[in-house]
Amino acid sequence: MKKKILLASCMLVAFLSKAQDSTSVVTAVEEADKGKFTFSGYIDSYYSGNLNSPKSRSNLGAAGTARVFDQRSGQISLGLVQTRIGYSTNKSDVVIDLAFGPNADLGNYGNVIGPLGEGSTALSIKQAYFNWKASEKFTLTAGQFGTHIGYEVIDAPVNFNYSLSNLFNNGPFYHVGVKGTYAFSDKASLMLGVVNGVDNMNDNNRSKGLIGQLFLAPASGWSVYLNGIVSNEANDDENGNKVAGAYSVFDLATTYQVTEKFFVGLNAAIGSQKKDFQGFEPLKTTGSSSWGGVALYSNYAITSNFALGARYEYFDNTDGARGLRNFNEMGTSVNAFTLTGNISAADGHLLIKPEFRLDSYAKVKATGAENVQQFEDKNGEFTKSSQATVGLAFIYKF
Repeated sequence: MKKKILLASCMLVAFLSKAQDSTSVVTAVEEADKGKFTFSGYIDSYYSGNLNSPKSRSNLGAAGTARVFDQRSGQISLGLVQTRIGYSTNKSDVVIDLAFGPNADLGNYGNVIGPLGEGSTALSIKQAYFNWKASEKFTLTAGQFGTHIGYEVIDAPVNFNYSLSNLFNNGPFYHVGVKGTYAFSDKASLMLGVVNGVDNMNDNNRSKGLIGQLFLAPASGWSVYLNGIVSNEANDDENGNKVAGAYSVFDLATTYQVTEKFFVGLNAAIGSQKKDFQGFEPLKTTGSSSWGGVALYSNYAITSNFALGARYEYFDNTDGARGLRNFNEMGTSVNAFTLTGNISAADGHLLIKPEFRLDSYAKVKATGAENVQQFEDKNGEFTKSSQATVGLAFIYKF
């Protein structure tokens, strides 16, 4: 009898133990499904000195587009303040990426005027989108998201160089739309999507753009991105009728971690524009205009807290399709070299980036062209076809 009671007691303990384990598993799953919040961001400021000593203290040149963000010289300037809020579960996540400051305005210019006029809070939205993980291989994204085109991004902590390339300046910044990404494996994926167009919260016409990206990882440490967008960015005519314009950019971005300390990258792009681009007229009135360029990147980690990197870029806008033009409103081309140091401090939270950059533009060769070059001198005359800047950026990330 005692043996039966003892056996029954053991069975009851085992049953309760299993029930408790099952309850723990269910509780753990429920806790995981509740999701997790994340909060991150950064602030950056910089000083830029221009060796041409332009009277206006501007780095922008005759075109007004020679730099993306570091536009002022001879002063300490605030760059951008970013706050990024994330919420994720096993099946979905959402990103609310807000940006403030001078560089936020420049990088989000299509949202300057919102539904209620100037000063709209839409200007603060750098990104706002959700991801639905429909399966282990397929993810659907909808909202406003940063462009897939190009090598560099708006976020200063992510780029090795502080100043941004002409390829970045003349490519898309962001899109509003829907896209789907299918991962064939961890070495290959394909993204396709439909967007309003380029850099515009509100579409300027009824046409929609098609975007795509093919990602490949051919070898360990090597990543390849083949990107594209095809759209009609032409404004409707004065009668409100659709204009048959065409805009396209095809882009290659690839990186390779050669060794633990040595890194190389490449960005090459070609673009085409027919008719106007959201009201901006190319120089050619018939047919298509094109632009393009290539940028080479490398950096080397000298110590755990200091790295040195260089970027060489050639950008061609001789057709005048984009805003980078010379004093005579003609198309131009530029060779640019940038040397940047990266110093990591405060346990990696603080990045200090000293930088030298030289931009050399095609010289205007014509009778009486002495004062119609790309850059301004100390007297306010445009006598320089090149400019050299030295700067120091401070970026704190959290």
